[in-house]
Amino acid sequence: MQLLLLGVSHHTAPIELREKLAFSMDILPAALGLLAQQADVSEIALLSTCNRTEMYVTCRDLTAGRESLTGFLCQYHGLASGDVTPHLYARANADAAKHLFRVAAGLDSLVVGEPQILGQVKQAYGIATEQHCTGATLNRLFHQSFSVGKRVRTETGLADGAVSVSYAALNLARKICGDLKGVTVLVLGAGDMAALTVRHLHAQQPGRILVSSRTLAHAEALAAEVGGEIVPWTETASAFVAADIIVSATGATRPIVTRDRVAAAMRQRPTRPLFIIDIAVPRDVEAEASEIEQVFLYNIDDLQSIVSENLTRRGAEVTRAEAIVTEEVETFAAWSRSRSAIPTVVALRRRFEAIRQAELVRLQPKLNALSPDARNRVDEVTRLIIEKLLLTPTEQLKALADRDTLLAYSDALNRLFALGPDAVDSDESDENGGANGPPSMVVRS
Repeated sequence: MQLLLLGVSHHTAPIELREKLAFSMDILPAALGLLAQQADVSEIALLSTCNRTEMYVTCRDLTAGRESLTGFLCQYHGLASGDVTPHLYARANADAAKHLFRVAAGLDSLVVGEPQILGQVKQAYGIATEQHCTGATLNRLFHQSFSVGKRVRTETGLADGAVSVSYAALNLARKICGDLKGVTVLVLGAGDMAALTVRHLHAQQPGRILVSSRTLAHAEALAAEVGGEIVPWTETASAFVAADIIVSATGATRPIVTRDRVAAAMRQRPTRPLFIIDIAVPRDVEAEASEIEQVFLYNIDDLQSIVSENLTRRGAEVTRAEAIVTEEVETFAAWSRSRSAIPTVVALRRRFEAIRQAELVRLQPKLNALSPDARNRVDEVTRLIIEKLLLTPTEQLKALADRDTLLAYSDALNRLFALGPDAVDSDESDENGGANGPPSMVVRS
């Protein structure tokens, strides 16, 4: 089986397409179930965040697997293949592992080093395991990605300080308004992204922080944490008039801030500019709102300039983090190669053991004359001889770095020892990668 990744991210697609391809948390389990029905894929995990939608699967044929995933993605979201395919990227085997490791380390994020993505990767894997969609390969892949993320955060300074998308939004607000003291900020939403944004804003000591959420209890808890004020969800019109900055980060599936709503607020404050930072995917704010005079609307893609500054500042740490990723990819590749050899190794050992047992049966009349201890010793000695004979071939086969060479050697051994074409499937001849259930869950933003 081969590892395949197919996805779309902020590197390849605009937000207009990414929001159409996103899988919200409430539909993710069902989507996994439908994806599992695709004929050309087996193990499955689906990672969907603000900036990416990625499918990780195992398959026997990479071309068929890619076609199957592309068809599923387009059909599920009701999009034409021609509109999606140009923005997709595919990675296979070690390249797919490298991509996920970079994602978990924060190296592929819009804001390099942001810490939230590791939790999102853990949650994606947790849901996949709950749906019984993973096996040995994805278990190993994702658990090692968690290790990569942890190593990068402990061995480098890549994530020092606040480097989340929320912090990038705060930086943008400071560029717009300068000192935030005295500024009134309205935050729409009380989830992880909104909460992180509020905490960053609170550190800047703005004049007022207004918090509004569909769930009043969530808004109350968040407002209490930062000394903010609660605005009932149905009464935000006055808050739109009072706010200097609006940060929207809800989990809504369609815009909640319409052009008309913004226009109505601006008619009551025609001389005061309103800055709106929409960091939700799908977007919370209608793009047409930016056409209103004195309204300045920024979405998540507009944070790219901050990312560039972040890259420059963290260049040395990025280099160190990339070295960790490279080291871990080599480890994963070696494990993957060894698994490719497992069917032949298992079949070879079974063949030798069958010969040993047959010879012991043939010699049984002579062995009966021996004492039980002596017969046990004969059994032990012959078993150890087989083990020693197979030790070097097994190690050499597992250590082969080139897949074509490995296949050639395996074929030769199958022919030389008449192992037969039905060698043990590697997915059934090894442990499941050490996963007996989902990891500790980290709520995604």
